[in-house]
Amino acid sequence: MRKVRTLLAHHANITVVAPEPSAPVKRLARKGRITLRQRRYRMADLKRMRLVFVATDDAKLNRRIADEARRRHILVNVVDHPNLCDFIVPSVVRRGRLLVAISTEGACPAYSKRLRTALEKQFDRAYGDYVELLARLRHEILSMDVRPREGVRFLERLLDENLLAVIRRKGRRAAEGRARTLLAAWLGGKLRPV
Repeated sequence: MRKVRTLLAHHANITVVAPEPSAPVKRLARKGRITLRQRRYRMADLKRMRLVFVATDDAKLNRRIADEARRRHILVNVVDHPNLCDFIVPSVVRRGRLLVAISTEGACPAYSKRLRTALEKQFDRAYGDYVELLARLRHEILSMDVRPREGVRFLERLLDENLLAVIRRKGRRAAEGRARTLLAAWLGGKLRPV
């Protein structure tokens, strides 16, 4: 279901073929967010597909689908069988614009999942706010008439300020206020004349 949600977030058109789909898949189909073919797989299901995820309990069927997808030049991922995959899908932790990807290259997906769970606890929502603040400040600095090396030094100085802790303790506005105070002080002596 995680792969379906990820693909939906990237505006993919999704078709799920399953004789016994899960309740969340049925809900998405009822809402019109995905197409559901509630039946066994048929080779015609590959028609007009660009990317295929195979997740059946039948190893022979998995291989047959993978082989047929390749013959049709369709990228395929067979869940838990990296030797049948054209690509792998890492476990992902996303906090706003911060993206942390974990992969064992298919060696042990369960371990990737366990690591993802641990990292989800470590990288809380404050990280998303922090990266967004840094992105806004970086954009502003890049638009100014300052030496690139100086801009990088200032951004590194911001990283040393631990604005993440300020976000957690006092909120985004307090962290932005602190960053803007530092920016004003830096600009006071570092801005080159035009």
